[in-house]
Amino acid sequence: MTGDVILYSASLVLPITAPPIVDGAIAVRGGTILHVGERAWVRSSLADRGVEAREVHWDGVLMPGLVNAHTHLQYTGMASVGDAQYEGFEHWAVAFNAIYALEHDWRAAAAEGAAMALAHGTTAVADVVTDAEAASALHDAGLHGIAYWEVIDWSNEQWRAEGRAMVEAALDALPSPPGTGLSPHAPYSLEIAPLLDIPDIVRERGSRLHIHLGESAIERALEPQPNEAWHEQGLASLHELRQAGFGTSATDYVDHLGVLGPDCHIAHGVYMTDRDRAILRARGTAVALCPRSNAVIGLDEPPVAAYLNEGSPIAVGTDSLSSSPSLDVMADVAELMRIARRQGYTASDLAERLLAAATLGGAHAMGLDVGPQRTGYLAVGARADLTFFDVPFTDRGATLEALALHGAGRAAGTVIAGELRHATQAFTQQTGARA
Repeated sequence: MTGDVILYSASLVLPITAPPIVDGAIAVRGGTILHVGERAWVRSSLADRGVEAREVHWDGVLMPGLVNAHTHLQYTGMASVGDAQYEGFEHWAVAFNAIYALEHDWRAAAAEGAAMALAHGTTAVADVVTDAEAASALHDAGLHGIAYWEVIDWSNEQWRAEGRAMVEAALDALPSPPGTGLSPHAPYSLEIAPLLDIPDIVRERGSRLHIHLGESAIERALEPQPNEAWHEQGLASLHELRQAGFGTSATDYVDHLGVLGPDCHIAHGVYMTDRDRAILRARGTAVALCPRSNAVIGLDEPPVAAYLNEGSPIAVGTDSLSSSPSLDVMADVAELMRIARRQGYTASDLAERLLAAATLGGAHAMGLDVGPQRTGYLAVGARADLTFFDVPFTDRGATLEALALHGAGRAAGTVIAGELRHATQAFTQQTGARA
């Protein structure tokens, strides 16, 4: 075995795909995990193979790097919008559009957002990009994830005339790594032609889809009739569907257009009926929950308990600073904890499931949990994407609960592909490691 080996260890290690390990360790070489287990066992295994390792030990928690499954890094400079409180999506959109129309340095703002994400323990991001200047944020920061080019406000006629060609060119121009994809903004902001074509554009390239769904009240089901045949009426958009009296939900609408699937994940998922959630599960489509953003905009709470009870694949996103107080995924985990309890979820596994959603769930939503560059969990052969948290260990259950409820603002060190990329002063002082 060649190459330097680092032993990252902590009082409690959370592999996510295996039980928590007290006094655990991760052996890393060349950005890849070699061993995961009890600290003494990992040390012994390395010694048996004649491998010397430099140890970085932290008296706290070590887990996979956080995955922010929905954000817009380029809006980092629009915190003045997110600082207010709104009465619904339309009210928020008026404030957002007024600030968006001003002059911005989107590249600098996106870079600042990427740095914030890294400092909060995030190693992979689903970044929705609206302006080309912001497209290289993940690439430049060395973050994993996917940059999704946003497609918005195309009519059928405009799309056929020039939209498809422009979007294909924009997608092909996105820097790689990381991965790339398309984000058809929402069912109400695009007519049918682009929503039909975008999945094909992405799937021809083996890329990914990400759509806002169930975020605006217009998307909820309005007493649909059984077997509504709206798709046989030649309607041009969701607005025309509503005007024609059809009450089918936006989820059913985009499902008929072929948008959903295991290569697609949605953001928000607030206005979802039992049937809508069943459609998502049937298609293998994950939902990135962004509860703090929903609260700022003035939306209802997402049905967190229902998603959990039904076994829906979930992830966690912060959205942007234009609708959220921070880019700290753990703050949204804490809010999801509180919402789930209010909604009646009483099982003792809540903290563990939401921590999994914030790591493996986000990686799964973007297809990053499989293949040679897999991430989101700690196992041999996976990328060494790690986050250390300044949460003291007491016992397994109490520590998991404390991490989920109080982990925001307590990321102490962030490792991407085995390299320490961010460290607090306390982390540096205790471990001697420097970013």
